[in-house]
Amino acid sequence: MIVYDKLWETLRKKKITQYRLINEFHISAGQLSRLRANANVSTHTLDTLCNILDCRIEDIITHVKES
Repeated sequence: MIVYDKLWETLRKKKITQYRLINEFHISAGQLSRLRANANVSTHTLDTLCNILDCRIEDIITHVKES
């Protein structure tokens, strides 16, 4: 299972709000909802977030083995 807990930490460290993601970087509120729910998002969205945050994919996602 992929979880996006690190995304929220990275956003705080970079001082980028969800409001700014939506209004300045045009990330949809729906995509943010999917990320909060650890639902499926496209690799394009992940790539865009890495570019916005100037970070590596490991800074926004974690794989957790399901039991």
